[in-house]
Amino acid sequence: MKKILALALCSASLSMYAQHGLEKDIAAIESKVIEWRHDIHQNPELSNREFKTAEKIAEHLESLGIEVQTGVAHTGVVGILKGNKPGKVVALRADIDALPVTERNDLPFKSEVKSDYLGQEVGVMHACGHDTHIAILMGTAEILAKNKDKIRGTVKFIFQPAEEGAPPGEEGGAELMVKEGVLDNPKVDAIYGLHIGSYLPVGQIAYKPRGAMAAAQRFVVSIKGKQSHGSAPWSGVDPIYVAAKIIDGFQSIISREMELTKEAAVITVGKISGGVRNNIIPESAELVGTIRTLDYDMQEKLNARMKEMAANIAKAYRAEATVDIAKGTLITYNDPALTEASIGSLKEVAGDENVNLVNATTGAEDFSFYQKEVPGFFFILGGKDPNAGPDEHYPHHTPDFKIDDSGMLLGVKAMTNIALDFLDRK
Repeated sequence: MKKILALALCSASLSMYAQHGLEKDIAAIESKVIEWRHDIHQNPELSNREFKTAEKIAEHLESLGIEVQTGVAHTGVVGILKGNKPGKVVALRADIDALPVTERNDLPFKSEVKSDYLGQEVGVMHACGHDTHIAILMGTAEILAKNKDKIRGTVKFIFQPAEEGAPPGEEGGAELMVKEGVLDNPKVDAIYGLHIGSYLPVGQIAYKPRGAMAAAQRFVVSIKGKQSHGSAPWSGVDPIYVAAKIIDGFQSIISREMELTKEAAVITVGKISGGVRNNIIPESAELVGTIRTLDYDMQEKLNARMKEMAANIAKAYRAEATVDIAKGTLITYNDPALTEASIGSLKEVAGDENVNLVNATTGAEDFSFYQKEVPGFFFILGGKDPNAGPDEHYPHHTPDFKIDDSGMLLGVKAMTNIALDFLDRK
């Protein structure tokens, strides 16, 4: 009896992939995952233009005997792996696009790629870690495909383009994938995703139930003034001066009108344009930026106040202003029950002390569109050099962004274990 009890306790303490005998396969996959990541990092592609990336992914999945769908939401790839036993359907997602950023770090596999972005020649870089997401999910797919006889149900691998946002005038990303039926045929019961974090040490995982990441909206403020000579501003209406006042006004909405003890909110102007030369006050100016909110009531109030404030500030200076706010990503909402059921899976592979509850962030993720349709859980995987100091990390979306390769194997373990656990749960 004691022997049976000991065996039961031992089995309970093992990760699901260990119970299924996948440890050797997972240990052997790391070098491949690193090689894939380096190749993808050196050959980045912008949103809705991930043609070679998609081809590489599809070829890999096909080589594993996985059913493959291509051209989903333009350049997305979907793999369907049916286990030998009937059961539920779990989806695992990785985003695949890069950013218009010129890389300047010292990595031996740094990107030298140039491309056109909105009429400008730009460098292209995986400055948010999507290259690691791709490599991790390719590794997870290989592990599970080799062991499909141990899978109770179906795994759907979603390689999604345009997470960073489709180019103006185009649809894309998770929203388009959902519209095109990626969660159907077979119908997905739950979806999981991860994001590498350059600020979180390798070996650690962070999560938050419910609202974990912010909703994001893009806004454009169009300001109309009256053109005049730069030496005689009184003869015109200066839209650049008005733009400065509007930026200042927007920040007062955050600091004086939002209940920040309830949830965080952010308005950032990321682009200002207007004028052609030093001695001409232009007729118009434009502000482009982002809004981040973690509460939909706050979002509604903030949107209304931005429109009201911009128009009234402009009027006070004899100009006109309109604010156009585009629908963006939703709040990344981790289903509480799914989150609670999945934490054990993460602790089995990372250790209890390395899986930590964190506060919500004002970063945004279009993974939220999947979560609107089915229960989902999104977590952060450590990618910071474990030998780096507390303040030594390379922020996302910057030319110096850097991720340590050693963090990816835990990503493979986590995605494999979380999928098997979900499918084995009654």
